[in-house]
Amino acid sequence: MCSFSRRSLLAAAITAAVAGALAPEAAAAAPSGTARDYEKNGPHQPAKAAGDGAHTLYHPADLASSAVRHPVLIWGNGTGATVDQYEALFAHLAGWGYVVAAANTGQSGSGEEMLDGARYLIAENARQGSVFHGRIDTGQIAAAGHSQGGGGALAAGADPLVKTTIPIMPGPQGTVSALHGPAFFVSGQADVIVPAPYVRARFAACDQVPAVYGQLRGATHFLQGDTRYRLIGAITAWLQYHLAGDQAAKSVFYGPRPDLGQDTAAWSDFARNSRAEEVRAVLSG
Repeated sequence: MCSFSRRSLLAAAITAAVAGALAPEAAAAAPSGTARDYEKNGPHQPAKAAGDGAHTLYHPADLASSAVRHPVLIWGNGTGATVDQYEALFAHLAGWGYVVAAANTGQSGSGEEMLDGARYLIAENARQGSVFHGRIDTGQIAAAGHSQGGGGALAAGADPLVKTTIPIMPGPQGTVSALHGPAFFVSGQADVIVPAPYVRARFAACDQVPAVYGQLRGATHFLQGDTRYRLIGAITAWLQYHLAGDQAAKSVFYGPRPDLGQDTAAWSDFARNSRAEEVRAVLSG
């Protein structure tokens, strides 16, 4: 897969964001059930930490004073890409209450580098003196990645640690039939590196778990312009429903008129498999 360029996804103005000036948007009001609601800032300020050297961590700045356990996203970069190229996404998710462990490698297709991030946070959750002690919801872990990292997310998604998977323009790594939790496949309409029909075919092969497919209108492999913000909102909504139980986020993907199917200005194709069509109002597991 191609290296993820500096003009790519979520690269702009991030150092200031993590320092505490994230956002053109104010914090979100109660979401009404559209993906664009989730493009707005969450209630927390983001913070960044070096982690174990193999991973860069993002988390709510008020983690130490938090009374709740926070869900986790493990992340894989595209081939040759670096964590800072995706930092806007990670800072945004930290603002919504997530802890992100992003693997410091441009070769994450095995999924193991990502899973090591989950294992590190689980160990830190148990370690006295860690800022993460007692603050990680070890049963609510998602795997996501872009390009080769998207293939790595599929590989990691076969592990019992991972509850849900978000492969973004994924490479050929991983086996979709090995997934055991819901999956959200994302393609770009104008992507010539990982073409949309290839991603849709991988979605179509995933029939054992609820799976959703979204094609970002006009998006290249590098998610130019506003396509990056449409993706941020959709990822946040997916995690909010599947890891945080946010029922408003459910209608972005499920129900009779899912938002991603209605927002044709942002999404040029949308599909769900039969298991996703059967998703009910109450989360299981």
